Amino acid sequence: MKIMVLGGGGREHAVVHAFAKSSITTELHCCPGNPGIAKLAKCHAGDICCPNDMKKLCCDLGIELVFVGPEAPLVAGTADALRDAGILVVGPGKSGARLEGSKAFSKQFMKRHNIPTSDFDICTNLDECRAALSKRKAPFVVKADGLAAGKGAFLPETYDEAIDICKMMLVEQKLGTSGNLIVIEDFVPGVETTVLALCDGKTIRVLPSSQDHKRALDGDKGNNTGGMGAYSPVPWIDDKFMKKVTDEILNPTVEGLASDGIPFIGVIYAGIMVKKDGSLSVLEYNVRLGDPETQVVLPAFGGDFGEAALACAKGELSKIKWAGAARTALGVVIASGGYPGKFEKGYVITDSGADGDDTFIYHAGTKVNENNETVTNGGRVLTVVAMADTLQEAHDKAYKRVGEISFKDCIFRKDIGDKSLKGKEK
Repeated sequence: MKIMVLGGGGREHAVVHAFAKSSITTELHCCPGNPGIAKLAKCHAGDICCPNDMKKLCCDLGIELVFVGPEAPLVAGTADALRDAGILVVGPGKSGARLEGSKAFSKQFMKRHNIPTSDFDICTNLDECRAALSKRKAPFVVKADGLAAGKGAFLPETYDEAIDICKMMLVEQKLGTSGNLIVIEDFVPGVETTVLALCDGKTIRVLPSSQDHKRALDGDKGNNTGGMGAYSPVPWIDDKFMKKVTDEILNPTVEGLASDGIPFIGVIYAGIMVKKDGSLSVLEYNVRLGDPETQVVLPAFGGDFGEAALACAKGELSKIKWAGAARTALGVVIASGGYPGKFEKGYVITDSGADGDDTFIYHAGTKVNENNETVTNGGRVLTVVAMADTLQEAHDKAYKRVGEISFKDCIFRKDIGDKSLKGKEK
């Protein structure tokens, strides 16, 4: 098939890599792509958040299957436009994308369909924010309703700091329209994990489990980021746990969408907190694969991801044999110094090593300069991934490969996977 992947980050590089190895792929395209993706697929310029532009591009190229990587084009309705043109798509339409595009909608959806989540208030002004915060104790959880490029969730430690964050969004409008509505919810302590599943509107198929590392610094300190590394599968997550997640969260989500009249073909990402007593609480939904979870989940997946994606898009997930994790993968994000705050771009990336069958370098924030050098062009620059039979081996391979790559002011966490390796994850 002629396949198009929309997006240009590390997640999309991993998806393109998976399709490049698939038996269904005859021609592989990406929009807009990046220098790493360009080695595997033909890259095209374009605005993936403009539905009509994407429909024209895919029709002109004769694309038969589109995989949408990021959330923004889904919220914009790109998948709807492509389906209207008769193209198979992995990615929900605009109505289904509201699960991620609106935190308020998402929380109300969970409450309506008895999906476990924390208590919450939806606030439209500072007085409502003050009342919601006064009902709770620190640490507080404050979220912008709309998409904010991973920068809309806050965990302030004091009431005054929480109010300042609310002012920043509601009064100063520093997050634009995304912060016009605010969700304030109870803090849920526990162990956080991510469950990714393909959904064809009727059937759920769960991908290998993964564990992200959100904080910028070792020991889970520092600011929240888009993710500084991940591994898959998670040692303590077994079939019994996955059945609990499926029964209490995934199946009710699919049934809730159907009962609300919302068609959903694509990825359901459940960010879940596992409490000390073993009960579950959904922190958030995403409607696409996570980043950097994708960079480890797809290499760990024991099946043909292209076949799985095609079955999802055609509504035939129940007809294919499903594979779990075949090996363990661990990924370390190398980021620009200063991330997730201010950082410089344009630094030349040097690599003294070489990839083998068990290591991959997925590009996220890179570009090629006028001297044909690959340089930094974002906060998260690369994800270095290694595969092995054990988590310890994957960890050691990944960090050896990280040591062969450098650019000015580069930063990375040195403890990805350490909690599981030390038996302290759960």
